[in-house]
Amino acid sequence: MESGHQKNPGSAGAASSGSLSSSSLSKRVMVVMEPTRESGTALQYALSHAVIERDELILLQLENPSSWRNAISTFFRRPGAVGLPATSSSSFVSGNVCGLPSGEGGGEVDFLEEARRACEAAQPSLRVRTEKVEMEGGREKATVILSQCKLHGIDVLIIGQRRSLSTAILGSRRQGSSVRTARVTDTAEYLIENCSCTCVGVQRKGQNAGYLLNTKTFRNFWLLA
Repeated sequence: MESGHQKNPGSAGAASSGSLSSSSLSKRVMVVMEPTRESGTALQYALSHAVIERDELILLQLENPSSWRNAISTFFRRPGAVGLPATSSSSFVSGNVCGLPSGEGGGEVDFLEEARRACEAAQPSLRVRTEKVEMEGGREKATVILSQCKLHGIDVLIIGQRRSLSTAILGSRRQGSSVRTARVTDTAEYLIENCSCTCVGVQRKGQNAGYLLNTKTFRNFWLLA
């Protein structure tokens, strides 16, 4: 396991994109967004470790009409991290993504808009924008994300990763994998290996123990909070 005291693999200085030669230059960071705790963790990591005020943060949501039609109604209760005010928006960044709390009603809340507001609250000078892309024609999730990275000239891609024994074993067979393989392993592992820019898979390591990061060159990198 890598030491948590080494350089953060998702920081500006560690990005491997050819368009980024110095940490003093602005960069474009994309976070893959879903209404899950893993995406909340990825966004929290991005705000606290991967972006600075000169950067641009793009929140990407992939919409699948057949499976997402009833999944966007979300509500966020717990105060967040990285100095956010105790609002519904801030708790998305804490990684606490849940359904409507029992006993409380209300209309639908667009989780992507809530995430954008949370980012602006955390870093008011950060440029934040959202992108919604509808998946059509049976396209693979990984393929769509890779095409969006190329389209927007992304320097660092960040995605939440749910680690299990099976994905750890299959992830070790990344070399020579195809898009179809992403169905068997997981999307994050496929993107880490095949993305032309730096891709960081993020997992929460305990409640207050920092993050476990995976990139093409760093595996199970423990970054202290």
